[in-house]
Amino acid sequence: MSTDRLAGDATPAPEEADSPAGPESAGARAPGAPGDPATGTAPGHAPDDRSEPAATSAPAGADRNDAGTVAAAGAAESPGRGAADEAGTPGGEDKSREAAETSGGAGKGGRSAAAEALAAAVRAVESGERSAASFFNDAPAARPAAPAAPAAPRERARAAAPAAAPAPVRPSAARPARGPGGEIPGSGDVREVLVAGGAPETLAGKVAETLGEHAAEALREDPWQLLAVPGVRPDQADGFARSLLGPACEPGDERRALALTGWLLERAALEGHTALESSALRDALAKASVPDPDEALRTAIAEGAVLVFQDALDAPAGARPRAAEDEDAEQPVRVLLGLDRYALAEESLADGLARLASTFAPVQDGEAPVGDAEWEGAAAAAPSASAAELIRTVAAHGLVSHSGGEAARAEPAALVAAARAMGLRAYAAAHTEDGRRRLAAALSEAPGTGPEAGPEADPDEAPEAASAAVTVAGLLAGAEGPGRDEEGALALDLLAVLDAPQLDVETAAMLVESLPDGARLVLSGDPGVLWSAGPGRVFADLVAARRCPQVVSRTPDPGPIGELVSGIGIGELSQVEAPGKEVVIVPVRDAGEAVHRTVQLVADSVPRAIGVPPEQTQVITPGHGGAAGTRALNAALKDRLNPGPGRFGGFDPGDRVAYTPAPGRTVQGTVVSADAEGLRLDCAGTPVVVVREEVGELVRHGWALTAHQAAGARWPAAVVVLPGDAAAGLTRAWVYTAFGRGERHLSVVHGADAALPRAVAEIPFKDRTTRLRALLQAQVPPAPTG
Repeated sequence: MSTDRLAGDATPAPEEADSPAGPESAGARAPGAPGDPATGTAPGHAPDDRSEPAATSAPAGADRNDAGTVAAAGAAESPGRGAADEAGTPGGEDKSREAAETSGGAGKGGRSAAAEALAAAVRAVESGERSAASFFNDAPAARPAAPAAPAAPRERARAAAPAAAPAPVRPSAARPARGPGGEIPGSGDVREVLVAGGAPETLAGKVAETLGEHAAEALREDPWQLLAVPGVRPDQADGFARSLLGPACEPGDERRALALTGWLLERAALEGHTALESSALRDALAKASVPDPDEALRTAIAEGAVLVFQDALDAPAGARPRAAEDEDAEQPVRVLLGLDRYALAEESLADGLARLASTFAPVQDGEAPVGDAEWEGAAAAAPSASAAELIRTVAAHGLVSHSGGEAARAEPAALVAAARAMGLRAYAAAHTEDGRRRLAAALSEAPGTGPEAGPEADPDEAPEAASAAVTVAGLLAGAEGPGRDEEGALALDLLAVLDAPQLDVETAAMLVESLPDGARLVLSGDPGVLWSAGPGRVFADLVAARRCPQVVSRTPDPGPIGELVSGIGIGELSQVEAPGKEVVIVPVRDAGEAVHRTVQLVADSVPRAIGVPPEQTQVITPGHGGAAGTRALNAALKDRLNPGPGRFGGFDPGDRVAYTPAPGRTVQGTVVSADAEGLRLDCAGTPVVVVREEVGELVRHGWALTAHQAAGARWPAAVVVLPGDAAAGLTRAWVYTAFGRGERHLSVVHGADAALPRAVAEIPFKDRTTRLRALLQAQVPPAPTG
């Protein structure tokens, strides 16, 4: 592992290091940055801000705990006080935390008998004395229906040349249609209400989009519904309500309590939680100046705004077995509160996984499974022992988990190739387009591993095998893969999902619901990487539940980078031999120097010493904000690599961009041009047009990404930036993910000092509150062992 400079680099002059290109000097702020603090209620996040919220360069997104979630509520002031002076980044995490630490406790006052009863009941459930059903009698919500079949299932055409006239990327079907000039109907009335409440009228479009055609009336009746608009904070909604309601605005207003409860749970979802413990939500409401949090929760439950769940607690180690006479005793549980959207997705996912797990009856001793000879032949011809184990396991089970690093991706590829050689409709799905291309290459190298395959295999089978590689998004949309049958299910027999840790609960539920009865599902991924940008920890919960066979690859990742990342995965940050400068550490003193050295590496050092051009090098940093976040780095990199005035809404032809078609999904591309239809991009050969009204939300510069945005993709070279102000948020999972993005070369711009080895050794991840593990353990018998 080299330190400080690449071969041939000259040490920068002291004046260069001391006066780096900072965010102010590097150029204009990239579109998608937060609104001007002076506007009061700031515009909402761009989608990638929602998936990985970060007000500074500290890591964000998947790695937040309950304490961080509830602390954000401290930013809400009592409506009797002035709204917060600082707007900051929407969500304002750092300032929110400061406010949470300095704000006084909620006024208690006298509680109603109903509230006292609720508090006592919740405590009783948490201790195991009573069942949640004894005080919450709402009927369980129905499972969501399986996704409807597309009107015309179609195979994806992989033409050599892109279409000449791509259709513009339009808002999703759930969004209201825009009128002349791109304005959403009803925005005019909403604008009047916003002005009356002292909010910026530029929010009118977002409010109309979020609250619907009667948004103006809704805001007049309940000003706190403004909190439903992405990016609006409680203190801003309080100021808006105070302006509209005057003396009638009270901290204990039931409407305020309901809005805050929903906002807190939505914030928790942005940080990865699918539910919150009742105690955490009560504390958060108290910090938000709600006078009676218990009464607020009772109201939210009665109104159906939140759902109540009870999950059995695991018995502590060494606990005595329950005697027969104790069978009727209540088991201690934890009480969780959540939004129906994520609750239904998690329950639907558990039901679907249970259905797949029961696809094949357990094989009795001495009994061969159907088709055993074909599967055994495929296993015997597998390229590795781990691939053979995976093939044999999938032969007898409908649901299998597979864990391994980058090199282990060849094993599910071998499985899919073998299954296709047996005549099964088998596909493999990756998280990103880059992952799909790498998967297609692996499938092409193994046109068939079944007993018929061999040296005489038909070379025409390679393109056919490569067509089995799809992205999860493309598969669900019907743009890639087999399409759907007449019942709306995917027309396949086996699906291997790579990058499974990137599946959030809603995507996973949709995917599992789309699989036909009798299909086999393999969820494969690297357990060391960051979890999904959206809520849930699907892969980790499935593995922890131990309700399906688990295949753990024994294939190591090669080379110095593979050795380094493998050590990080077990909590060791060791120095590795890198004779070809595969790994280089570049110490820096501050964020400004980090930006300067990053630009130097991408533009000069890596191309000269390693032979990787700037367009094949990816910069990865912990967050979007801060002096060394993506915004500052992208501004400096644009100034060096593609300077220009930003004539297309802050973009110029040739700019490298990150396009976010959906929260949690990032597609890299290059700006081609712009016209009346919108901004034209080239995304890996696929033309995309982003309509003008969506550019600020969906597109930002992409020379630098967060680790969450980079997950599921790799580049020939990666430059990972670790500024000093990121130290508090580093985790082993973040470091593992970021360091593993480079194929040939990794440079680490290191200003985090001892925080880096401490994070690797002591902070594996920051947990999420989810229910999938408990749901699976309640529905599915333990998987056989041995």
